[in-house]
Amino acid sequence: MKILTGAISHETSTFTPVPTTLESFDERFGHLRGREILDFFRGTNTPTGGFIGGADAHGFALLPTVFAEAHPSGPATRAVFDAVLGEMLARMEEAGPADGVLLELHGSMVAEGIDDADGHILEAVRHLVGPRVPIVAQLDIHSNVSSAMIEAADVLIGRETYPEIDMAERGRECADVLVRALRGEIRPTLAFHPIPMAWGMNQVTAHPPMSEAIAELHRIEAMPRVVCASIATCYPLADVPDMGASVYIVTDNDRSLAQELADRLGRWLFDRRADWHIPMPRTRDALRAAEAAGKFPAIFADRNDNTGGGSPGDSTGLLRVFVDAGLQDACLLYLVDPDSIRRCQEAGPGAVLELDLGGKSSPLQGRPVRLRVQVVALSDGHFRYDGPMYRGLEGSMGPSAHVRHAGIHVLLVHTREQPFDLAFARTLGLDPRRMRYIGVKSAAHFRAAFEPWAGQITVVSEPSVHSPENVPFRRLGRKVYPLTSDS
Repeated sequence: MKILTGAISHETSTFTPVPTTLESFDERFGHLRGREILDFFRGTNTPTGGFIGGADAHGFALLPTVFAEAHPSGPATRAVFDAVLGEMLARMEEAGPADGVLLELHGSMVAEGIDDADGHILEAVRHLVGPRVPIVAQLDIHSNVSSAMIEAADVLIGRETYPEIDMAERGRECADVLVRALRGEIRPTLAFHPIPMAWGMNQVTAHPPMSEAIAELHRIEAMPRVVCASIATCYPLADVPDMGASVYIVTDNDRSLAQELADRLGRWLFDRRADWHIPMPRTRDALRAAEAAGKFPAIFADRNDNTGGGSPGDSTGLLRVFVDAGLQDACLLYLVDPDSIRRCQEAGPGAVLELDLGGKSSPLQGRPVRLRVQVVALSDGHFRYDGPMYRGLEGSMGPSAHVRHAGIHVLLVHTREQPFDLAFARTLGLDPRRMRYIGVKSAAHFRAAFEPWAGQITVVSEPSVHSPENVPFRRLGRKVYPLTSDS
């Protein structure tokens, strides 16, 4: 068997000022082609790593085309999107006839003039390979699934963990299902239930109530004739018609069963809609509550400036609270600030200087915080992820600096990336486990590596381009709780 594979993955905020250029697809893991995709991702906890593992296990030939993944940011221009998709299609055509297709997509990509870029990609691949070649795609749990995606693909499989530590596992599942279909063991039939709801931050799958939703999902997957089932919690920062949560289920040639189960699970999730939302206090209030609880390290997750959701990563609310409180043994991971890094490089390690930290991308990110800091360490930003997320992959934060103001340590970076684990901090001589207070520009992915040793974790809300008051929705295609008053 010959199986085509490729990846075009982007989580797109329609509210962020951060642009998505062709160069953006070079930043994360590189814009890879052909066999270098196999060399780079083999053995890694990624969907493509799972595809490779499936090929090795089943003995099929995996024909890699293009891997293009940009950090979350704004919509790509039509020219950039057409260039990336055009290259993947051209390489698929050059590879010749194939038995099947494995795609890594995000599920919430938006491009200029294309609200549903993932649906557009799937339709283009379908047009190329024809109606009889099965297409299986692996999606992020934060997908805005559309009818176009359902109609163009044979199978969609979403991740079941948040933080998303099951990327390779879900990629391997895609390969397994594709092989079963090609051997004639199953005839995949896909059904979809859009839910009139945007999921809140109560979606960490290791804890109730989200663990209960995943348990219900697994109960359905264990039923006869069910091939796989997925919940998409949605990506809530895209003002597009398909924004919203959903359920999609694949059965073995039983469309009515697939639809019945999807509808049933979708209604069950919507009936509990209030459960998926949690209050997000300001950091100042969360700090007082953390001191009263007395469990340390206390971690404060700045959801609004989560770079993993497309934010600029330089909002200053969290830092300002730490400074005003005079905290000792505190750190902030990470603050995007190329200008301050340049000044640190010019001054060198050990230097003491005044810096205006953060607040440079937009007035909505808060004013810069002027601090007298010591440059503790500098780095070119290269490291290797410990995992569980992205385990084994090489990463780069770009030229970076570790600065200290009194008892507060700040890691300054070029690249807008979340602290998925502790590996990068170690390259700059910082061990967050030795801190008493930790601020992270992340919503939840940090938990995979931080939660096992954290004393307490609070998701906080600070001013940002993604604060609720700065994200007006005008183009939603259905009622979406809690954004529309009559949901």
